[in-house]
Amino acid sequence: MGASASKLFVVSGPSGAGKGTLVARVREQLPDLGLTVSATTRQPRAGEVDGVSYYFISPEEFDRRVAAGEFIEWANVHGNRYGTLVSEVERNLDAGSSLLLEIDVQGALQVKERFPDAVLIFIKPPSMEVLRERLVGRGTESSDSVELRLANAEHELELAHRYDVVLVNDDLGEAVEELLTIIETYERN
Repeated sequence: MGASASKLFVVSGPSGAGKGTLVARVREQLPDLGLTVSATTRQPRAGEVDGVSYYFISPEEFDRRVAAGEFIEWANVHGNRYGTLVSEVERNLDAGSSLLLEIDVQGALQVKERFPDAVLIFIKPPSMEVLRERLVGRGTESSDSVELRLANAEHELELAHRYDVVLVNDDLGEAVEELLTIIETYERN
């Protein structure tokens, strides 16, 4: 069965650490790498497509799916819920694809409990000052939201030691190369 050769990689870290950009660049280099689409109760941002960016579902539908055990992990993040559907992970692993999950820190630790062979990769900003600049620079967050995300980041950074790998995203090009090397190394072992 092909699934036994596939690896589950989980990328997480504070909001603004550059997880999405890193994952997108790595996927350009490794097009066979699977990626799940997460479900969320938050509203779509400009340009986001249902079923591609996220599955945008109502809080009631989310509750129903939680109760039915359809999530590997889910978490309440900044007032909205996000989750990874078991069906999305199985679809990729059954196809023999290594899988790259981009999820929050709470969720990553839940995945590790359920899938002990998962490789957890923590994306760390070079500093809190850089993180603040990135969050403000997005232009998508209110000042209250920026402060909430920074407070959450401090808590998340305290959990980095529970990850298999910590990668500092200072220079994007270098961070992409480092993440590619991590994936290739674990796939060989």
